[in-house]
Amino acid sequence: MSQDPWSRPTLDDLRAVLESIGKTDMEHGRTVERLELSVPAEITTHRGNTISAMTREISRFGIGLLHRGSLSLGEVSVRMASESREFKYRVAIEWCQPCENGMFISGGRFVSENQETGDR
Repeated sequence: MSQDPWSRPTLDDLRAVLESIGKTDMEHGRTVERLELSVPAEITTHRGNTISAMTREISRFGIGLLHRGSLSLGEVSVRMASESREFKYRVAIEWCQPCENGMFISGGRFVSENQETGDR
């Protein structure tokens, strides 16, 4: 991990924390299947701050994220990109908790359908 606690985490930093979290055998009472998804993302808060993140999982109704720094509950924008397209989602963050190395995991539900924002 980098020494500056406010610096952007590298993809390797994010992957290392994701691997250390691991899977849990705990039953979450979830009715919708979630797919593991570890891709780079950016979170834009309602104040306009941009936070580097890594996705953890995704379902039809929501997404799990890993990032440095706590997120306030409420609506954010999450952007993910492939080689040819960029996707932007409005997400209502419903929980956020610390994990290791100053990182946080959070989860939220999609507020509206995804929007393709064009080719790169």
